[in-house]
Amino acid sequence: MHMPARSRRDCRNAITKMAEELFRIAAIELDEHSVVRRTRQIEQEREIAIYDLLEANYFAPDGMVPGPYHLTLSLSENRLVLSIRLASEDPGELKVMLSLTPFRHLIKDYFLVCESYYKAIRNAPPSQIEALDMGRRGLHDEGSTLLKERLEGKIAIDFDTARRLFTLICVLHLRG
Repeated sequence: MHMPARSRRDCRNAITKMAEELFRIAAIELDEHSVVRRTRQIEQEREIAIYDLLEANYFAPDGMVPGPYHLTLSLSENRLVLSIRLASEDPGELKVMLSLTPFRHLIKDYFLVCESYYKAIRNAPPSQIEALDMGRRGLHDEGSTLLKERLEGKIAIDFDTARRLFTLICVLHLRG
């Protein structure tokens, strides 16, 4: 039996919509004990990353039933800890730990470029601001790709989700 193209497309759209509802982060929090200080710019980036992440994300932990999920990000002994639980009342929790060592140099460079970018906005020529912004985006993309690779086999995420999570990892990485 042959299904009309419109029906197949409607079916694919329904499946995609269902996956978007099940494999997503519905709530996220940062372990505030891990965060020592924040500049106004960093706080703004944190707020935007969380807002954008909750608006649209793809997050599918391997071996866990479909969500949506609540995610808590924290640091413990030079490791990023992703604590994942179902948004429902299910008490189960999955913890995924990643070493921050592969991210250290990248995060340091990212913050140096961000600092230069925020200073340049005040009085630098547009070409310098644009160059710093391109460098900042490049480092952010590199961090997002690294995060996606490091989570492979543990949590499936799309690139936009990786970008927003990388921003939050940077916020957590700030130490006094």
